[in-house]
Amino acid sequence: MSELKFDDEGLVPAVVQDRLTGEVRMVAYMNREALQRTLATGRATFFSRSRRALWEKGETSGHTIHVRELYADCDADTLLVLADPTGPSCHTGQPSCFFRRVDGAGVRDEVVPASAFLTRLGHEIEERKRSTAEKSYTKSLLDAGASRIGDKVREEADEFARALATESDERVASEAADVVYHLLVGLAARGLSVRDALEVLAKRAGTSGHAEKAARPKSS
Repeated sequence: MSELKFDDEGLVPAVVQDRLTGEVRMVAYMNREALQRTLATGRATFFSRSRRALWEKGETSGHTIHVRELYADCDADTLLVLADPTGPSCHTGQPSCFFRRVDGAGVRDEVVPASAFLTRLGHEIEERKRSTAEKSYTKSLLDAGASRIGDKVREEADEFARALATESDERVASEAADVVYHLLVGLAARGLSVRDALEVLAKRAGTSGHAEKAARPKSS
């Protein structure tokens, strides 16, 4: 704690990031007490500069932030909070506070917050799922259902496997991209997201692959 550089008001900015998707959820401030409480409880607690008081994220809304890891930057004057958010993190109801794009025309709100590419691609697939416009390739797959999507996943996985064995790195990357895309379409068809899959991978981390497979429930 003594190595951290709190400002003249005893505060340090804390950037909250979804540990699985990389999405930056919010920025707030911590004093020493807020940081100590966060470390003790595993729930993000901040210091409100306007109210001059501690506040735990989600204590009234239920949209908590479960802290997994904390990092300080190279100057030890900013914290990175890697967390599992529950519900939206912005008081506006947006998942992230960062949904206002800044460009030469000024500042404008966007429907999808700033997010890592896979998350954004997942949102775009969801939009195709709900679209009533002329069918895109994605929409046609989603309308065709699980069987057709499954056929495409198997087809693309086979093409990836053949590229891996005999073709160029460029072809391997291209075929891998096709597999990932069709997996995202399959997840969307079931109402799931890339975060759901990443959460499973995170739970398996540090476990022997053989042990993990042996512990899986048998499919019927």
